[in-house]
Amino acid sequence: MTPDATPASPSAGPQSVDRALELLDVIAQAPDPVSAKALARRAGCALSTVYHLLGPLTARGLVVRTSAGYALGHRIPTLHQDFQRQLHLGRDTREVLLRLRDATGAQAYFSTFRDGGIAIVDSTAAHADRPTPFVVGPESRAHATAHGKALLAALPRAVRQRYLTEHGLPRLTEHTITGRDRFEAELRRVRRGGVAVSVAESDPGYACLAVPLPAPGLPGQARALSVSLPARAYQRHHARLVQALTRAARDVH
Repeated sequence: MTPDATPASPSAGPQSVDRALELLDVIAQAPDPVSAKALARRAGCALSTVYHLLGPLTARGLVVRTSAGYALGHRIPTLHQDFQRQLHLGRDTREVLLRLRDATGAQAYFSTFRDGGIAIVDSTAAHADRPTPFVVGPESRAHATAHGKALLAALPRAVRQRYLTEHGLPRLTEHTITGRDRFEAELRRVRRGGVAVSVAESDPGYACLAVPLPAPGLPGQARALSVSLPARAYQRHHARLVQALTRAARDVH
């Protein structure tokens, strides 16, 4: 090392970025502000490192320091709005999800296929008082979910085959479709009927239904609207759920 060289700090470089994002995740998932000491315990690093990482996050408005600890900052809603704008989501999409939940009694979700990946981008289940089978973020079980089937059915065959080759069709429950030919037949049924269904395929306790949404002017993308409910209630409410989903899909712009 030359005399003028400065040793890299433990929090420098990509590791620093990763740890800062980990702190942001912890703060976002906490029901109340989180103290710096609690963040240090969760991240497994020194308290001084936590303060070092929180500095830029606070300066950029991503987190705010309160008397009770650290909480999400004012910049977060703006980032969410920018994210929705890039997905070409209208401001009324959230209202559509809430109305769909109120009309069906089931949690509602908005999902997309973009850049080779499937993700749930909005949901009424974020603050549900009961466990839910799906959360906002990348969807690793797309082949076993109604929203995943609706999205994959809407894709060109070459794009869909590339996705399935990369992610496979792993068995999650005894009802999961794991054969490529059978899965393609399932997607043909989705295209014919306009509705995708998954009953206990990704989670033995839940069923979900989804409808594809138009994606005009969004080459290479697909969108879907879905609901989830306990599997035992699926047959009793199927027709009403399909009607509500179809009606809600017309309101998404």
